[in-house]
Amino acid sequence: MSFRFAVAALALAVAVNASCAQERACGSRDPVNSIAEMSAAIYACWRPPRGTAGMSLTLRFSLRRDGTLFGKPHATFSKLGPDDRLNRAFVASVLEALAKALPLPFTESMGGAIAGRILSPRFTAMQERRS
Repeated sequence: MSFRFAVAALALAVAVNASCAQERACGSRDPVNSIAEMSAAIYACWRPPRGTAGMSLTLRFSLRRDGTLFGKPHATFSKLGPDDRLNRAFVASVLEALAKALPLPFTESMGGAIAGRILSPRFTAMQERRS
């Protein structure tokens, strides 16, 4: 799998794949050995605030081979709303998810493959369920 494809897969998986995240608990120490598992581990920790459906944020960051953050994440894209309070809450929820998920328990091979690579996951809040 090419690196570009892997990064695209991460972005897609984080934006769309909530079902995988439900299979993994936030902060799980189960080994992470793929892009899909990495995105599921991060997504499992994300709880977008009520009222943020349709909002989106793409972060750019790198991880070390031990699963810790290398540098600071930077927003490269955002689609927010007119309410500043909700916007701040949405961005905070994404950063909180990353903080809760890290460090990721990479396998040795995954840690070597991902170390220092630029990742750009997109977090998009989906429609809220009506009760």
